[in-house]
Amino acid sequence: MTDAVAIVIPTLDEATTLPRLARLLASLDPPPGEVLVVDGGSSDGTARIARQLGFIVIEHHEQGRSRQINRGVDSVTSPIVCVLHADTQPPDDMIAVIRRTMADPRVALAGFTPLLSGPDKVRWVTSFHNWIKTWYAPLMLRPHLFFRGVRLLFGDHAMFFRRADFLAVGGCDPGMSVMEEADLCVKMARFGRVRLVNRVILTSDRRVAAWGEWKANWIYFTVGIRWAMGLHARLGDRYPPIR
Repeated sequence: MTDAVAIVIPTLDEATTLPRLARLLASLDPPPGEVLVVDGGSSDGTARIARQLGFIVIEHHEQGRSRQINRGVDSVTSPIVCVLHADTQPPDDMIAVIRRTMADPRVALAGFTPLLSGPDKVRWVTSFHNWIKTWYAPLMLRPHLFFRGVRLLFGDHAMFFRRADFLAVGGCDPGMSVMEEADLCVKMARFGRVRLVNRVILTSDRRVAAWGEWKANWIYFTVGIRWAMGLHARLGDRYPPIR
């Protein structure tokens, strides 16, 4: 099918999130053409659990989400690919939204509008910041692209694109441990607009909960500025680990 959609799920120690994700993916209507889990060397049995849940799994022991995404996109055959984090909850019409969006040849890459939430609260401040920075970041840092309709998206947006375009730009930079999605947006701009779809997708607030909301937003802001200035070396070190 020319509009078949593959879902690529990069994982690292996601054993607890996969069962719910499997239930949500099973309810998608229409269903995806392919679902592929690319595990980066989990120590909690993620790959085993993913297989038990019926996922096709590639164990890719080179850690780094960029490398996992590249391996996943290279391994699927569907012409459209969505990169979905394991802790993100897709709406049941996700595939229909992706197909409708990518039917516009002017769109090169797009993503959903994330709402960060946890068991106790919705992270309205961070969710708002995630929305507005897709506009102010390119306006401040890449204005020539902003006025061409390019927005900067990140992993929580469940980004999707044409597989052929992704391969043509060389995929995600394998040397980047963070900001690989924003970097991909810049590269994909050669093929058209990068847009945010007006459709909410829920994603876990676990990182924000671990860091604290204001600290998290400060980290996101400063890491983004360093990326824009080309200071990519050891950028991932500025992301404190979470457990």
